[in-house]
This record gives sequence, structure tokens and C-alpha cells, in this order.
Amino acid sequence: MKKVLKFTFFLFLVLLILFLIMDKPLPIGEEGPRAKILADKIQKAINKDAWDSTNFIQWTFIGRHHYLWDRKRHLVEVKWGNYAVLLNPNTLKGKVYINNIEQKNDAITLNKAYRSFTNDAFWLNAFTQIYNGNTVLKFVEMEGASSGLLVTYLNGGVTPGDSYLWIVDENGLPSSWQMWVSVFPLGGIELTWEDWIALPNGAMVAQSHKAGPFNVKISNLKIFQSWEDGGYSKDPFFEIIDF
Repeated sequence: MKKVLKFTFFLFLVLLILFLIMDKPLPIGEEGPRAKILADKIQKAINKDAWDSTNFIQWTFIGRHHYLWDRKRHLVEVKWGNYAVLLNPNTLKGKVYINNIEQKNDAITLNKAYRSFTNDAFWLNAFTQIYNGNTVLKFVEMEGASSGLLVTYLNGGVTPGDSYLWIVDENGLPSSWQMWVSVFPLGGIELTWEDWIALPNGAMVAQSHKAGPFNVKISNLKIFQSWEDGGYSKDPFFEIIDF
């Protein structure tokens, strides 16, 4: 019993020390022209125009969630484990399959797929969403040649109210971000945006987001303009067109 109490107390101290060392207050920024200029610079650096012209994109998030996103019709296929979900994120309607067998009235799994897609698409290319919904943009002074854009999402997504400080280089390409989000108890956790690649149409995507030994990895990236170009023999979303 004493050993359990000692371990619990030690764990509490470690967590408390980590909280005191790592927890950061939300930085003070400046709304106005400088924030708007930096936001536009970021979107130019990641080639938002090319991203907007992309109809289909496939990717895998941290090796577990696999996506096919029809951006034009805003329909998505989400696969993990023995699950496959066809989903209309606007209506939260769709079809759920387990081991290729359709499940009836599975709203819980549809919502899980929606939450996963919303989160993982943000990690794929958050910078195209700077102006999505009701956002507050603030310019934050940084050391050296870097600049900071603090973006707070007042609504939309799964966890409205989250804030991100996007740290960018002199060319406007993001190198890391710090997060003040409801899913993490510590404020200002920082992860990198690196291993940038240009997709065939010129859109830029970062494939790695690292914090110490952890790596939020984006893999199996592929874009195409029609499902035929993607190698499909039929429309992968024909079952939920009217959903």
C-alpha cells in the first residue's frame, strides 16, 4: 500500500512539474493589417489556389485512419481497423460497414468518423482554413526572422474556441505551431510542420509534425481530379449521393 501511495505521489509531482514547466499562457497579439498580410502570405506559400482546385485527395493519418475525400461534393470515406464509413460531413448521414457488412442506424460510428475526419483534415492542411468560419487573427512578434499568426476559431469544427499560434519563416511557410486546445490540459504545446512536399498540382503539404519522440505522420498522399483518374471503376460515393 505504501509503495502504491509513493508511486501515486511521485506521479502527481511529475505531472505538476510538467504542467508548471510546459504550460504557457496564450500570447498577446495584434489584430489588424499585419495579421491579414501574414495570413495571406501563409496561404500563398502553401499554394491555396492549387489546393482549392483539387477535387480528390487520399491520405493516411498516423498510420491508422485512411481517407478518400471528394472535396467538390464534400463526401468522405473513412477507414480504420475493420470499419469503413461513407459520410456526408454536412448532414452527418452515411453508411457504416464492418468487415464489408453494412450496419443499420449506427449514428455513433458516423459521429466518430466525422470527428476523426474533421481533426485529421485539419492536420493535413490547416492553413487553408485560416478564414473559415468566425476566426480572430492576431500578429505575434517572434524572435529572429520568424513571424507568428495567432488564430482563434470561435465556432465550427469539433472543439470551437481553440487557438493556434502558427510560426512561419521569412517566406511564409509554417515551421511549427503551438496549441491552446480543449483536448490538451497544457497550453502552448508545440509541434513542427516539416517534410513539406509539393503535390503534382503545386499544393504544399507537411508530412511530419514532431514533438520530441512523437511524430504525427501524414502518409500515402495522392490527389486526382476524378474518381476515374484515381483508378476507381465506379463512383466510390454513389451509395450516398443523396445523403
